[in-house]
Amino acid sequence: MEAVAENRRMSGLKNHPSKNPNKQTTPIPKPQQPNEFPSHLDTPNVSSTARTLCNILTRTSPQDIENALSSCGIHPSEECIHEVLKLSYNYPSSAVKFFRWAGSIKKHSAHAWNLMVDLLGKNQLFEAMWDAIRSMKQEGALSMNTFVSIFSSYCTAGRFSEAVMSFDVMDRYGIVQDVVALNSLLSAICREENQTSVAVEFFEKIKGKITPDGDTFAILLEGWEKEGNAAAAKSTFGEMVVRVGWNEQNRAAYDALLMTLVRASQIDDAVKFLKVMKNNSCFPGLKFFTTALDILVKRNDVVNAIPMWDVMVVSGLVPNLIMYNAMIGLVCDNGEVDHAFRLLDEMVLQGTFPDSLTYNMIFECLVKNKKARETERFFTEMIKNEWLPTNSNCAAAIMMFFDCDDPEAAHEVWNYMVENHVKPLDESANALLIGLCKLSRLTEVRRYAEDMLDRRINIYESTMMKLKDAFYKEGRSARDRYESLSRRWKGHVKL
Repeated sequence: MEAVAENRRMSGLKNHPSKNPNKQTTPIPKPQQPNEFPSHLDTPNVSSTARTLCNILTRTSPQDIENALSSCGIHPSEECIHEVLKLSYNYPSSAVKFFRWAGSIKKHSAHAWNLMVDLLGKNQLFEAMWDAIRSMKQEGALSMNTFVSIFSSYCTAGRFSEAVMSFDVMDRYGIVQDVVALNSLLSAICREENQTSVAVEFFEKIKGKITPDGDTFAILLEGWEKEGNAAAAKSTFGEMVVRVGWNEQNRAAYDALLMTLVRASQIDDAVKFLKVMKNNSCFPGLKFFTTALDILVKRNDVVNAIPMWDVMVVSGLVPNLIMYNAMIGLVCDNGEVDHAFRLLDEMVLQGTFPDSLTYNMIFECLVKNKKARETERFFTEMIKNEWLPTNSNCAAAIMMFFDCDDPEAAHEVWNYMVENHVKPLDESANALLIGLCKLSRLTEVRRYAEDMLDRRINIYESTMMKLKDAFYKEGRSARDRYESLSRRWKGHVKL
């Protein structure tokens, strides 16, 4: 690339000529980090030829690189040249020398030129970049892809005015300023942090010249989504409907608006927009609802999750098991037991069958809310459907049943655990002993305790202290029974 002078400084360069070459801009500095880009040292599956050339570029002193390349005996293929350039972003000066050397062997492809432009731009070597672009024009290698790279490099460097000026001079280089170019620039701007307003400002100036399409508005709406600006998103969406109408192919734009509203907790507005979208055959799919519900569940926002869910189901979308479990978990965490049962009935009718997690979340909710009768009935249903309660849920249920004066149900849970080998049994066993102890059923306490020791179940020391108090209160005979049990327990502990 003869236009790239050998002695050019590799930083602190002037910008390219624009429509107003005297205009001064204030770039936003972005310090270059060492090894910011992939190299041959950390990229897998690098070809042996490319690795050899990369080693020359990175290990040879700058003044000796060209001689080293000329004497290496390698005639790189087009693919190899592309590979080396992709791995040389951390070494722009060496990459320029390699590019020139490779170009003396064979004519560069348009892709190789674009890689060189991107490499220089990403290193903020904009004067050298524009020299390369002028050479590309002479070679007839310029394309829209070249300017996509230019936009990206300037925006990454925080130099948005230069990105806009690059758009303004596209036609001088034979590239049409069409909606594809417009969208490419808007996308490059919106990728950067909190710059959607800059993109909108440019859009307002150019929209009279270039007719926007659905992608144009999707880019802007995704920018507002990233920034969480619900008011601006609604305004942009309103203009979109006026300019391009309704089209199901613009779903990305619709989803971006809805997600912005959900994240801003404007669920009422989101539901309103959903109904309008449905009427215009532009209703979002399960992907949006999955993401929206995930956000609401993480916020424990049951108030807004329920209407969002209802709109989805009424519209004919069938949630999957993961979505049902997330929603059931949310309503259970908020004590909405009746709603959990409605969801359980609904999912079966929809052909989405509950699993162990579904049943255990509802069971846990019933136990926490001390709904003894409902818990007992649901326990029976779980067994019937062959979904085992977890050991922790069983222990909590046993304690709850004793607290609610239903020891028979507690026994039923314990017997089920023993018969079906639900393990570990320790927590439930101790809950059973303490419950019986509170009812002064000391004969049962001793019988169960003996059986638990036979099964090598761990009886906690704190439980034994409560048993001791209960037995000692009953007199000498009971005290002796406790001491006998205690001696066996101590022997069990030592083992």
